[in-house]
Amino acid sequence: FTEAVLRETAKRTLGTTLIRYQGMEIDLGSVAKGYTSNALITLLQENGVTSALLNLGGNVHALGGKPDGSPWRVGIQNPQGDGYFGVLDIRDQAVITSGGYERYFEQDGKTYWHIIDPAPGCPAESGLLSVTIVGDDGVVCDGLSTALFVMGLDDAAAFWRASDDFEAIFLDEDGNVTITEGLEGTFSLAEPYAQSELTVLHRG
Repeated sequence: FTEAVLRETAKRTLGTTLIRYQGMEIDLGSVAKGYTSNALITLLQENGVTSALLNLGGNVHALGGKPDGSPWRVGIQNPQGDGYFGVLDIRDQAVITSGGYERYFEQDGKTYWHIIDPAPGCPAESGLLSVTIVGDDGVVCDGLSTALFVMGLDDAAAFWRASDDFEAIFLDEDGNVTITEGLEGTFSLAEPYAQSELTVLHRG
């Protein structure tokens, strides 16, 4: 997507609502980092760079592999503590994670995070703690990480099976880790999840 396409889509989708509620605006912050990483990768390529790793905080985008030819190793943050729950080897891909563990507040013993389910208009309660999307396009990955977090594992798995342009890593509230088949051999569990069962989703 280009910025112009995103803006035109927003106008068409929310046009009636914007007229009804004066002052309402659409915020494209959910894909801003993905858009930025795409632009930076293009800039690097245009200037002859063949190896780079960009980290925009939850959004990692690799250009090629390491200078020595090996893949970049990207840690997937553990939302329940310090460190990582998994490590991923990548080349020429974006790795973008969404979760409710960084921007939230607690009130009366309940946690409210920033990822909103549009149906009830409340923080998403999908049973997932973290969704990581791996793909070629930073904007697509950025949008999907949030959308699939809201969907929950079953609907997200069905969405993945109907697609062909991304892979995913899911961590649920019980500590179970599920990955899509394209990440077999490139993803490994880290402590304290090393002994956890790893489920692989297949299309067939």
